Amino acid sequence: MDEETQGSYEEKEEEKEDVQEGVPTRTASEAAAASDSGGVNARTVPGVPELCAASPPSGCCHGGEKMAVLAYSLGKREINQYFNIKNAKLISSVIVVLLLLFHTASRYYGGSDTCDWLLSSGRYLGENVWQPYGCMMHKYKSTDSKSCLADKRVAFVGDSRIRQLSYSFTKIIDPEHKEEGNKHEDIPFHEDSSSTNVDFFWYPEANDSMKERLRSWTQDRSSTPDVIVLGAAAWSIKLHSGSSETLQRYRVNLTAMAVTLERLAEDAEVYWVLQDPVNEEALSADRKMITNHQLELYNEAAVDALNGSKRSARVKLLAATRQAAMETIVQSSDGLHLPQGTLNVGAMILMNAVCNKRTRPIDGSCCQGARPPSLLQKLAACVFLGCAMVLLGLHAMGYGRHRHRPVPPDVESLEERKPTTAPGPPGLTAPLQALCRMGVIMAYFYLCDRADTFMKEQKFYTHATFFVPLVYVVVLGLFFNESTKETKLLNREQTDEWKGWMQLVILIYHISGASAFLPVYMHVRVLVAAYLFQTGYGHFSFFWLKGDFGLYRVCQVLFRLNFLVLVLCVVMDRPYQFYYFVPLVTFWFVIIYATMALWPQVLQKRANGSGMWHLGILTKLLGLLLLICYFANSEGFFQSLFSVWPLSTLFELDGSIHEWWFRWKLDRFAVIHGMLFAFIYLVLQKSQRMFEGRGEALFSATISNLLLCLSVVSFMAYSIWASSCKNKTECNEMHPYISVVQILAFILIRNIPGYARSVYSSFFAWFGKISLELFICQYHIWLAADTKGILVLIPGFPSLNILVSTFVFVCVAHEISLITNDLALVAIPKETGPLLKRLAAAGGLALLVLLLTTGKGSVTAPGAA
Repeated sequence: MDEETQGSYEEKEEEKEDVQEGVPTRTASEAAAASDSGGVNARTVPGVPELCAASPPSGCCHGGEKMAVLAYSLGKREINQYFNIKNAKLISSVIVVLLLLFHTASRYYGGSDTCDWLLSSGRYLGENVWQPYGCMMHKYKSTDSKSCLADKRVAFVGDSRIRQLSYSFTKIIDPEHKEEGNKHEDIPFHEDSSSTNVDFFWYPEANDSMKERLRSWTQDRSSTPDVIVLGAAAWSIKLHSGSSETLQRYRVNLTAMAVTLERLAEDAEVYWVLQDPVNEEALSADRKMITNHQLELYNEAAVDALNGSKRSARVKLLAATRQAAMETIVQSSDGLHLPQGTLNVGAMILMNAVCNKRTRPIDGSCCQGARPPSLLQKLAACVFLGCAMVLLGLHAMGYGRHRHRPVPPDVESLEERKPTTAPGPPGLTAPLQALCRMGVIMAYFYLCDRADTFMKEQKFYTHATFFVPLVYVVVLGLFFNESTKETKLLNREQTDEWKGWMQLVILIYHISGASAFLPVYMHVRVLVAAYLFQTGYGHFSFFWLKGDFGLYRVCQVLFRLNFLVLVLCVVMDRPYQFYYFVPLVTFWFVIIYATMALWPQVLQKRANGSGMWHLGILTKLLGLLLLICYFANSEGFFQSLFSVWPLSTLFELDGSIHEWWFRWKLDRFAVIHGMLFAFIYLVLQKSQRMFEGRGEALFSATISNLLLCLSVVSFMAYSIWASSCKNKTECNEMHPYISVVQILAFILIRNIPGYARSVYSSFFAWFGKISLELFICQYHIWLAADTKGILVLIPGFPSLNILVSTFVFVCVAHEISLITNDLALVAIPKETGPLLKRLAAAGGLALLVLLLTTGKGSVTAPGAA
């Protein structure tokens, strides 16, 4: 997703810097056209001869076929003229503005209290998986519920249905608690370690007895519970056969109690539970009078009495359990009492309503307001606003109004590519414009995942949510196929394609919550290892062939890898390790650089003169392997090393180095596998042991068929093993040793047949060029709550919401890739003097930020990729 492998490698000392590791040079105008067209097939095709050159020899230079290719090219260019990435970004900007206005208006006029959403409505995502409207419900466990309710008193007051709800609430605190006590009497519960009390008070009717209990709590405030949950009606209907007089008396009693409940709500949280429906057919003879019609009349009376006057209505109505019960009451054993799954939903809704504002879980957005911005977030806003004001001032003075800097031919964010320098200095307005665009994008990030502007919902995995979009993506990828410019193994177009489809699979995996399905989890783990494999392959190839160990090269790579993440660390108030893949790839780049740059520097030029240098590079790789094994078997030493400041600030998460240790160890051999593969391939290529012409098999027929057969068997064997794995712990232990099997199998299957190397998917390749931005941006503007949930731009229409949010998300990722390239030209000058000055300034700024962020609170890590 953020590594670029090398295409064709030639030994040319005089190679120009704008020739990108085997990629043909493009002029600035051609680059601008490619950038503006932006489509998956967006390639400037000035004429038929170039079309013929890009097509198979037999498919182009004869009459009808030639005209067909020309018509296809002209049609494509006509489409791209009207719908391209530039226009797509304009459309996405309009969509975001309209949605922002819609959500702001709906919050202002329709209520912005997510607690009301939690308590009032929702839907089932699956069996016993409840999704409140517009917000995420945290799944409380014993530890965090005890922490929230420590030294608190919770009182449940009502009939047998309320007693059931109190049992379910108690079991969240103590899963081992068993139902005991007389069902028609008060039932106390005390949890010793947290001093939490949950008491049930038997008051089956809303009558004078219940009123006296409530009044006693107002008179003796020391005995008032912190949380009061009430509900009653079914017994009144049963005892009085559903008479209208009883309903009227119920309304009068609740109206009288409302004053007392309002007084209690000044110091406690008070919830009135609306009556759940019944399964009339399953009711016993003595309960037949409890009909759903009667229950609705009592619910209307409760709503009018408790929430219909001009009082402040601090008493909250719990209606969501009633809505959930409508779908599950048929499972009731007696027609009256709810099945356990529905009771658990009701108890969890109550726990979220009570605890979310106290514990503030990242995946529990219900009943939480937006956090106040931190000092660094305020400073970031000031910087972006300052840039905008300076730019407006310069524009007003006419500075740079008619200057146009050529677009860099490399519009990708991939670190191996070195963009062509502009003919002259980029001027002051170009970086300011880039920073202003970045500021607008960061404001969108903040609104999506830190403010209360947009809604969020939780993930729910089904096989359909993962495999159906996967099939769509595969079909699209196969549809957009073109001939490659070159046919070497792992050429640039092919590696872009590889990164693209892997990134799309990972995105589908994340939004569908497919980590719950172990076979999918293990295959995605291979994709992450494949990215690191490409890291080792690409960087080793570059250093081996070019020997460029200069500071400019290092700074270019580090800037492209880390720019977006460092900005997000400040704007989104997250530690560096939270975006785990970027620290991982940055670390491995430094290791590869050190391995290749340290004496003796073994390069292909030297190895051509003496084969002994091959032994030298193998010795270096062996030393690196031994070092990796030592660290892998010395967790204590590893943690002590990375716990030293300032490394601890970069690699700790939630005050611990464990997350970094887990991520590093999981794919610890992938990079060295890529380096070794690159070495073997480049040696074989130099000795002309492979056939890389268009349409040619990579090896002789016998060897090619043997390797293909072996690769297919290996690929399938890994998939069978991953599908039969028992648990994640066991699978993760084996993963570092065997993930390379499927990676190598894929490379050979993709490259041995000549026809396979001669084509690539331009659809996948387009996404591959912005894979780093896609991976990072998904955290906050496609997913939500730091990947724990899903961003909801269009409520009530899940499929449409995914389409719209994906469209905006991809446009934002592409724009950030352009901004990164623009700022790289300014931030990383080629001259050593200015570069050192900027590094010193960047170091001072980084030190200041590290000092300001030392001692920050805990942050939950995103789910495993």
